[in-house]
Amino acid sequence: MKQKILGVFETFAKAMVQPLMYLSSAGILMVVGVLLTNSTLSSLIPFLSWGPLQTLGQLIYNCVMVIINNLSTIFAIGIPAALAKKEKHKAALIGFMSYIMYLTASNTLLTQSGQLAAPQELLGLIGTGQSTILGIQCVDMSVFGGIILGCITGYVFNRTCNKRFSGALQIYSGANFSFICMLFISILFGVGSNIVWPFVQHAISALAEFIKSTGTFGLFLYGFLERLLIPTGLHHLIYTPFQFSDLGGVLQVGDKTVAGAYAIVMTEMNMPDLARFSDSIYYMAIGFTKMFGYIGIGAAFIHTAYKQNKKQVKAMIIPLVVTACLASVTEPLDFMFVFTAPLLYVAHATIAGLFIALLKIFDVTAFCGGNLLASMLMNIVVGVEKTHWPVMLALGIVQIFVYYFIFSFLIKKFNYKTPGREDNEDTSKDKEPAKPVDLQKDIIDIINGLGGKENINTVENCITRLRVNLKDPSKLNEELINKTPNSGIVKKGNDIQIIYGLQVPEIKSAVEEALEKM
Repeated sequence: MKQKILGVFETFAKAMVQPLMYLSSAGILMVVGVLLTNSTLSSLIPFLSWGPLQTLGQLIYNCVMVIINNLSTIFAIGIPAALAKKEKHKAALIGFMSYIMYLTASNTLLTQSGQLAAPQELLGLIGTGQSTILGIQCVDMSVFGGIILGCITGYVFNRTCNKRFSGALQIYSGANFSFICMLFISILFGVGSNIVWPFVQHAISALAEFIKSTGTFGLFLYGFLERLLIPTGLHHLIYTPFQFSDLGGVLQVGDKTVAGAYAIVMTEMNMPDLARFSDSIYYMAIGFTKMFGYIGIGAAFIHTAYKQNKKQVKAMIIPLVVTACLASVTEPLDFMFVFTAPLLYVAHATIAGLFIALLKIFDVTAFCGGNLLASMLMNIVVGVEKTHWPVMLALGIVQIFVYYFIFSFLIKKFNYKTPGREDNEDTSKDKEPAKPVDLQKDIIDIINGLGGKENINTVENCITRLRVNLKDPSKLNEELINKTPNSGIVKKGNDIQIIYGLQVPEIKSAVEEALEKM
C-alpha cells in the first residue's frame, strides 16, 4: 500500500515538472525585458532609454508575463499530457477544453445567481474572490483549478480512452468518450468551485482582522500566509486588505485622508520633513524575501543537485533567481518545490514571515518593493535616518544564508526531489556503456527483454536511466536486455531501471515508437 501511495506521488511530481520545464528559459528572457525597461538602469545608461529598445523590452516582458499569469491553463494542458499513457496530444487538448468548460460553468453560475463581481476602479477584481482567466470571469482558484482539473483529466483519459462502442455509437469511442466524460466532470467541478472555494476565501479574509490585532506576531503571520497561500491564489486576500484599505493604516495629510499601506507609503515618500516612515510600510515588506531570500533558495538547489546535474541546474535556476530579485516574479521557482516538497515550502513561508517581523523588531522602515535595484536606489535617496536601509541590507544577507543552510539540510535530510535531484538516487556514478545502442536493431531486444508490449505499463527516463514499470516483473529477461549495451539493471518491485547513459532520451523515444507500431 505504501509503495502504491509513493508511486502516485512520484507520478504526480513527474507530471508537475512537464508544464514547468520551459520556465527557466522564460525566466532568462524576462530578465532581459526587466533590464531593458528598468528606469533605474536606464537613468544610469541613457542608451537604454531609446524608444525601440524600450518597446523591445516591453514586448519581451509582457510576452513572458502572459505565461506566468496563465500557469493555471498551462497546468490544465500539461498535466494530462504528462499523465496520459498514449495519445498525449489528445489528452492535452481534452485538458484545455475541460478547463475552459470549467471556467464557463463557474461564470454561468455566477451570472445566473447575480454574484458576478464588478471590477473596482484601482484594484479590478483583486479582493473580490473572482478573477478573469482567458477572458472568462470566474471564482478565483488560481493554479489550483488547473492542477486539480489537469490531474482529473489525466486519470479519466487513461481509464476511458480505450473504450470502444459498436454500430452507430462507434464515433463516440476512444478519446471522444473521454471528452464526453470530462464535459460533465468539468461542469461539476465548476459548480463545486463556486460552492466550496468562497468559504475558503472568507476564512482567509477573517484572518486579516486577527493579523491586524496581534502586533509583531501578526506581521509574522502576514508574511507567512502571503507566501504559503501563493499556490492557491488566496494570498491576494492576505495582502490586499492591508495595502489598499484602512486595515493597513490611516494617514491624515491636511484635509486629506489617506488609507491603506500602499497609498500611505507613496504619500510619505513625498514628505521630506517626515522623520521616518510609519508602521504601514511593514505591510509592503512582502517584497523583502523576493529581493534576498530567493538567492539562498537558488544556491541551495544548486548545492544539493547531483554532481552530474549541477551545470544544468545552474543554467535553469540562476535566471529564475534574477527574475525574482529584479521583477518580483517568484512563481517559476515556487512551483519547482511547492508540491514535490511541501515541508520545504512551509519552511519557506516561515522564514519569510520571520524576517518581516525582524524588520519591525530592528525598527527598519526601508522600502522593500521586490525590485532589488529600484528599492536600494530609492532607500539610498530617501536616506538612512528615515529608512535604516543598511540594517535591511544586513538582514537580507542573513536571510540568504538562513535559506541556504535550512533548505540544504532539509533537501538532503528528506531526499526531496528538487531540481537536479529528480532521480530516486544519485546517478553520478552511472557509467556510459562502451558503445551506443543501435536504435534500429537493439530496441526489439529491449522490449522483449522487458516481457513484451503487454507487460509494459509506462516508459520514462531520467538523465542516464530508462525507467519502465512492468505488470509482471518475473517476465523480465535480463539476458536478452544485456545483449544491448548498458551499464547495469536496477530492480525495485515493478520498476525496472536500465542504465544507458546520456543516450537514454533517444532510446526512450525509440521504444515508444516501436510499441506504437506493435
